[in-house]
Amino acid sequence: MIFLTPELRAALSANFTASMEGQHDDRLHAPVPVVKFVNPVGAGTWLATELYEDGDTLFGLADLGFGCPELGCFSLMEIEAIRLPFGLRIERDLGFAAAFPLSAWAQTARRTGSIIQAETFLNRASSRFHKLPPSHGG
Repeated sequence: MIFLTPELRAALSANFTASMEGQHDDRLHAPVPVVKFVNPVGAGTWLATELYEDGDTLFGLADLGFGCPELGCFSLMEIEAIRLPFGLRIERDLGFAAAFPLSAWAQTARRTGSIIQAETFLNRASSRFHKLPPSHGG
């Protein structure tokens, strides 16, 4: 599996550039996660919004299963190098699509204790929002 397609690399790099351009005003930059990596046999979930110029350093939210997801940087090469039981490796969630900015993910993951629980909560919130009846004037 290709961990990062050219399209994902481009989106992550664009977010990094936007982050650097808006670094003095956080209101200018509120990216949604572009990619999600998961451990298929245990704890470990990573959401990435940015890829630094070195092509290896990702910025995002990491959850190693200790109940305290953290914002910060992590290495793409290190994630790719992880070897799991049964010959498995860390995988990219091919069906992942985010509708909320990373800040919402981080806040929700800290409250719920994990990225997975946050994803459930945010998906429910999103589906309720999209099912609201149309406004009648106003």
